[in-house]
Amino acid sequence: MEAQGVLDGLRSRVLLPRRAGRAPRAFGWALPTAVLCGYGFFASLRPSEPFLTPYLLGPDKNLTETQVFNEIYPVWTYSYLVLLFPVFLATDYLRYKPVILLQGLSLIVTWFMLLYAEGLLAIQFLEFFYGLVTATEIAYYSYIYSVVDLTLYQKVTSYCRSATLVGFTVGSVSGQILVSVFDWPLFNLNVISLTAVSVAFAMAWFLPMPQKSLFFHHRQSSTQEERVDIVKVIKELWQDFLRCYSSRPLLCWSVWWALSTCGYFQVINYAQGLWEKVLPSQTSQIYNGGVEAVSTLLGAVAVFVVGHIKTSWATWGEIALAMFSLCIAAAVYIMDSVHNIWVCYASYIVFRIVYMLLITIATFQIATNLSVERYALVFGVNTFIALALQTLLTLIVVDAKGLGLDIFTQFMIYAGYFAAIAVVFLISGTCSIIRKSWKKERRNEATTDGA
Repeated sequence: MEAQGVLDGLRSRVLLPRRAGRAPRAFGWALPTAVLCGYGFFASLRPSEPFLTPYLLGPDKNLTETQVFNEIYPVWTYSYLVLLFPVFLATDYLRYKPVILLQGLSLIVTWFMLLYAEGLLAIQFLEFFYGLVTATEIAYYSYIYSVVDLTLYQKVTSYCRSATLVGFTVGSVSGQILVSVFDWPLFNLNVISLTAVSVAFAMAWFLPMPQKSLFFHHRQSSTQEERVDIVKVIKELWQDFLRCYSSRPLLCWSVWWALSTCGYFQVINYAQGLWEKVLPSQTSQIYNGGVEAVSTLLGAVAVFVVGHIKTSWATWGEIALAMFSLCIAAAVYIMDSVHNIWVCYASYIVFRIVYMLLITIATFQIATNLSVERYALVFGVNTFIALALQTLLTLIVVDAKGLGLDIFTQFMIYAGYFAAIAVVFLISGTCSIIRKSWKKERRNEATTDGA
């Protein structure tokens, strides 16, 4: 049920509609930014989330490991994939705010069901609503760009992203303290989470309604709603898609984005299950909340540091992706093979830090190589492909209707998956460097002959 995704440290860049225009004079930029930050903080303040697997396996829900890992968690993957594109269009057509409200309502339904729903089918419905929550994150990360001036994009992006990171960190730390120090039952943590997301839903109603969006509403509405043609919009999306992916560097970084995000989703979704097998929560003290908080904070530091690294990513980018992908593969392998909870925790932290660092680089490189300002389209397509691959992987490896493998075998496959990504990019990067070297030699020879 983990939703960091795509993008863990960078979801704030997923939709960046630069054509949205200036802020409506009616409310400026401070009010919508403050309200949206408040919404993001409380929507992310969920102290029970790091303890979801122990809660489902414990006496409150009394589900089996097979039910949780092979029949319940896969529903999130399927629903996220199915809902992503319709929600993407609905977000633009409805102008963001209604979809943010839908996300807030879905959060309430999810945590209300976590408290009171019983049985396999009910929890599977819960996972569907959580898939709706993650699909509608698009609205949160794109709303603010429709109501502020272009010159404020960097500032409001940092505010909104910081609000969600702080909310997640506070939730994880408070959950860990309440469990470890005060011995609170996990049911009570879900009560706190439900209260927090309810506050977020209430705050969302105070968001001003944007007048513009990227595709359906180019001009500010007056007394009459602007008529839209969905066929024309889809054709425009297709033409932009062809133009964007005609760039080989962009295509290369996008392929890594999709492949690695697929594996990332799988690892974070089932990490709690692995920890539960290594050290059962019913008989031992667990520190899932602390691990999530530490990995988030260190990942944020890595994201900040990488922004100040000066290197020729155009030349060495693919080799760097290969080497770091190999580090990720090693972290997942160690997490799976060394059955020690502290080694598992440490490997998970390394895994998340390296991924967040690489996804930052990939985001910047993709943005750099875009021929048109279609950040939303490219990142949306990359995420959709990642989810499609994850769905296939889930169907084969995890789902009870497929192989339904045990958690240790699953993680061994995920380690091999990242190792394969490393090999692919090592070969591609080496060939690319050789080609550039040959071209440089030919240019030097041509210059010498000409002289």
